[in-house]
Amino acid sequence: MIVPVVNASTPVSEIETPVLLLDAALLESNINKMAEYARTQGVFLRPHAKTHKCTVIAHAQLRAGAIGITCAKISEAEIMGYAGIKDILIANQVVDPGKIERLVSLQNYCDVKVAVDSIKNAEDISLAAHRRGQVVKVIIERDIGMKRCGTRTLDETLRLAGAVSRLPGLELAGLMGYEGHTVFLTPRETRLENCSQAIEILAETRDAMEKAGFSTEIVSSGGTGTYDITGGYKAVTELQVGSYATMDWRYRETGLGFDLALSVLATVISRPDRQTAVIDVGMKGVTSEFGLPVVKGIEGAEVVSLSEEHGKLELSADALNLAVGDRVELIPSHGCTTFNLYNWVHVCREGLLEGVWPVAARGALY
Repeated sequence: MIVPVVNASTPVSEIETPVLLLDAALLESNINKMAEYARTQGVFLRPHAKTHKCTVIAHAQLRAGAIGITCAKISEAEIMGYAGIKDILIANQVVDPGKIERLVSLQNYCDVKVAVDSIKNAEDISLAAHRRGQVVKVIIERDIGMKRCGTRTLDETLRLAGAVSRLPGLELAGLMGYEGHTVFLTPRETRLENCSQAIEILAETRDAMEKAGFSTEIVSSGGTGTYDITGGYKAVTELQVGSYATMDWRYRETGLGFDLALSVLATVISRPDRQTAVIDVGMKGVTSEFGLPVVKGIEGAEVVSLSEEHGKLELSADALNLAVGDRVELIPSHGCTTFNLYNWVHVCREGLLEGVWPVAARGALY
């Protein structure tokens, strides 16, 4: 891994490119805004680290009031746990025998909870935990409309809760469901209607579990696009929101009031004709599955294509003045997958480099 040369107070315009850029003041504002919402609403905050994969940012979220961190994979949880984060939810199924052993081992360092949606998976975790004298907290994932993981019916959920409660080495800690199929819907009225339908399923499941005598201390849900809908339900105890901290243009288009703190800094390397500029970042430096990135702060500059290491801009208006060597900032359409392309994020404040933070969980896919 190439370690970047760090010269604090270097102007952004002098940073070698391409790099992932993060505005420290906007990051802090976003973190504080979500933390204040959670405090006001009386709901706990457990931000999802899959967005930034950075232990420095995770600790900043904890200092602002988060009760813990959400992870997508056991490898992410290990990195966060070994960095001193004590309360972790893996909002995903851990089924491979070797990964289950790692899950049990991680209990020695932190309180890690894991989602399950099948009795077989619960039995496998129980066997490993009981054999090693550990207790693993599990939460049942309920499908609330996304049609991905999760129990599909209330009866299936209750059968799984009963099995978990009987198995040695397991503790039933609650319930989760993700309304991810609603987070980008516009206008807000449509998002409100569809999200509400999803959370009603979660609330009904919580009520049925409680009536049957099962613990629902944790009811975890929430995406950035629906945080202020999901967070208003009394049944929901914690929010797993992630993208709010850094944001991207696709989420911003839904009308959320968080700032675009994340960008990719690039350099113009060619001006082959009057209407065209070529920059030194392409698909290997900024993702485009939700749409091409947009140019920040330069009127008339539009990204029209990305190849592996090149981006092509079509120019008009003020952008016609771009010259070879000029810096260009791109706002990605999807911050989570763009973050995962970089080992480091360059953190700036008021146009000057403040530090370079490791994206410690970059590539933590296993």
